[in-house]
Amino acid sequence: MSTASSDLVFAGGSVERSLVVRRHPKSRGLRLRVDPRDGRVLMTMPKRASLKRALAWAEEQRPWIEGELAKVPEDRPIFAGGTIPYRGAELPIDWEESRPRTVRLADGRLGLGGPNEALAGRVLRWLKTEAKRVLTEETHHYAAIAGVTVSKVAIGDARSRWGSCASSGAIRYNWRLVMAPPEVLSATVAHEVAHRVYMDHSPRFHALVAELLGREPKAERRWLREHGAGLYRVGV
Repeated sequence: MSTASSDLVFAGGSVERSLVVRRHPKSRGLRLRVDPRDGRVLMTMPKRASLKRALAWAEEQRPWIEGELAKVPEDRPIFAGGTIPYRGAELPIDWEESRPRTVRLADGRLGLGGPNEALAGRVLRWLKTEAKRVLTEETHHYAAIAGVTVSKVAIGDARSRWGSCASSGAIRYNWRLVMAPPEVLSATVAHEVAHRVYMDHSPRFHALVAELLGREPKAERRWLREHGAGLYRVGV
């Protein structure tokens, strides 16, 4: 598969993106996609198809593309005096240069000191550390209920999924879940732990997820569909 940028540029809301063209040997037609997490505009096309005709077709789709770009969440930079989402709430960033550099959560505020230019990086590292702690605790909690073992809990920043469970018993989560409401994180953990029993998405698997969680996680899945993309804009 080969990838290249084109001269076509699309704008929607405050987002402007060039069209990225991917030629794939197994592609049977033209396919357009706007990534809701970062606004990338991707067109997949057959290996030997005419690029000129494909670009003309993409131009015809401009209203749809720019409509999708308008839905891409705004960037959420991290700065002193601003806020970050944490466990479903907005956490104020309380910074003074003379304070210790260690990030501390106290009285509903995130306090830290040190050079201002290093603030965003340290806050992101704190969020990832919290994500590993919370997700590890939740995983062992639901594993105990399910009567299964988990060999390893890790975090990453996958673009296509919020969690994954390997046959080895290792579970990996997207660290950004720590910014979501607690019930959303718990539902994701219950989902992955249930895969330690059923490595599929059969009715019995979904029944186990609901049993572990104590409810059907429909609201939590809906929250991730509607708000999950915004978590990828934090720190941008």
